[in-house]
Amino acid sequence: MAQKPTSTGPSQRQQRVAELVRHALAEVLQRGDIQDPVLNTHVVTVPEVRMSPDLKLATAYVMPLGGVDEAPVIAALDRHRKVLRQEVAWRVNLKFAPELRFLRDETFDEAARIDKLLRDERVKRDLVPERDGDGPEDDEPETGRGH
Repeated sequence: MAQKPTSTGPSQRQQRVAELVRHALAEVLQRGDIQDPVLNTHVVTVPEVRMSPDLKLATAYVMPLGGVDEAPVIAALDRHRKVLRQEVAWRVNLKFAPELRFLRDETFDEAARIDKLLRDERVKRDLVPERDGDGPEDDEPETGRGH
């Protein structure tokens, strides 16, 4: 009996649908179709959407531009979840409109943490190549031409 291959990540279909949902959400938020004082005063980016395997749940990772007022923006998106779901369903042709969940995107924080680590003096010291005469240019074989 053949076994199902174990998947380590999302399927191609999940990725494709997630990207369609991401574009639809970004378009709705950019156009200002949702009338909310918080959403109208913030530019919200949607860097990533992840779909559940059955495509019935979409987790949208969002971040207001500049990282300001994250909690009120996510709360506003949660308040308008039904309208956003209808807009996504209208723009993305799926059998079922996915339930939307909004979470704070933490990739910006992770990038800042890595940047801070790379700027650390101990790391910089390890990245600078040593110059003591044992460099790779001393290891080149002689060709016997023109010396």
